[in-house]
Amino acid sequence: MSDFKNETINPDLQQNIRRIKEISDGSSDVMINEFTLSGIPAALLVCEGMVATSIITELILDPITNIQLSNITTPKLMDYLNSELLLSLDRGEAKNYHDLFRFLNSGFAVLLLHGASSALVYGVQGYDKRSVSEPTGESNVMGAGDGFAETVRMNMSLVRRRMKTPFLKMELFPLGEKSQTDICLCYMYDRVPKELVSEIKNRLNSTELESILSSGYLQPFLENRRGCLFDTVSTTQRPDVMTAKLLEGRVGILIDGTPFAIVVPKLMCESFQTMDDYCFRPYYTTFIRILKYITFLIALLLPALYVAVSLHHPELLNRTLLLILAKAEENAPLSLAVEAIGVLLVYEIIREAGLRLPKAVGGSVSIVAGLIIGDAAVSSGLISTPMLTVTAISVIGGFVVPDLNQPITILRIAFIIAGGILGLFGIGLLGSVVIFNACAGESFGFPTTAPIAPFKRRSMRDVFTRVSFRKMQSGNFTVEEYNE
Repeated sequence: MSDFKNETINPDLQQNIRRIKEISDGSSDVMINEFTLSGIPAALLVCEGMVATSIITELILDPITNIQLSNITTPKLMDYLNSELLLSLDRGEAKNYHDLFRFLNSGFAVLLLHGASSALVYGVQGYDKRSVSEPTGESNVMGAGDGFAETVRMNMSLVRRRMKTPFLKMELFPLGEKSQTDICLCYMYDRVPKELVSEIKNRLNSTELESILSSGYLQPFLENRRGCLFDTVSTTQRPDVMTAKLLEGRVGILIDGTPFAIVVPKLMCESFQTMDDYCFRPYYTTFIRILKYITFLIALLLPALYVAVSLHHPELLNRTLLLILAKAEENAPLSLAVEAIGVLLVYEIIREAGLRLPKAVGGSVSIVAGLIIGDAAVSSGLISTPMLTVTAISVIGGFVVPDLNQPITILRIAFIIAGGILGLFGIGLLGSVVIFNACAGESFGFPTTAPIAPFKRRSMRDVFTRVSFRKMQSGNFTVEEYNE
């Protein structure tokens, strides 16, 4: 890449063509069509499979082949093509081979003229792409049914359709030394802090990746470097969710080739919010929000509390419950902590197998695994019924907050170990560490636990509860509050 990155285009057409063939090593999909344009040798370059035949014929081939000018020179012909003919709405100019191949491999038609030190490029993209469909994740009852696709320009249009204001700015630029992936930075320039946009650009430009194939390639460069347990960068498949975040002063990042958009900065309370929260009645949304927070604690702590109380604090249980648990565990060959961790690990194996296998087989794996664990394991005495019930409730509770599935999975096992060794004291000690870690997390200078810590009373209207839009419209939380 460095050999031709700054190499300017040669005015001699034949040397140009030879150099292009050398750089591409005679790749079969690079099509070079030589012809004469008003007596001047020219060549039209396209990448096979990346252009639409009907569009390039109608917009490019027919107009330029009908050009008949007398006493024309290359500079005059270049000026005529730029000023007299439109040819394409998306057009530009490449002055070096690096830009030429970036346009060529992005579905542009490249026009070379003998005697010109630059190439004219015209957007005639026509490659196959997936149409807009409902997101596979982030399901909603009353939200929009369209989700991001793999094409960045299509995703840009989905956001623009919802935000027709001129204050929405989109910056498109390539990233990745080899892949030259199109990255689009979206933000409301009238409300986003300029320092935030500048810092994001600096971090993106500092990446030295050869290719960017998904949002996970960029997330480590945008996340907090202090080892926060919870994500400081969020992803979404929904244009309406991203639009709502842009209105709050966030920055969205669209990546060509992936249907997941990155939004920074992220607040932890957003993991408990969905688009349906703003379609339902406030009292029902408040009930669901509180239920999600309680379910999060259950998913995280229930197995650990069962192990800690059973091993170290049986006096906390009433006599009937204690006898039931003692009878269920008396024939179990393993300790409670090992038993709980083993069940959770088996679940993770089943989940990963069902996720990676083809859909036709994945359902069968879940059914067979459920029968083996639910019936055979309990009947044989390897796993007690109360332990299986507790872990099942904990696992199901984690599904309620899918955005926090990764930290819940790891911390659940860590709490079981702490509870098995030190009891409730160990759970409390580890819980304090987790809380301190969450409060220490920040994304581009903005605390991820806001508006709870630091406390912002006006912004608490949409955290544990949700007030009506009449009251909320004057109390929305934006990242600009920290600059006041």
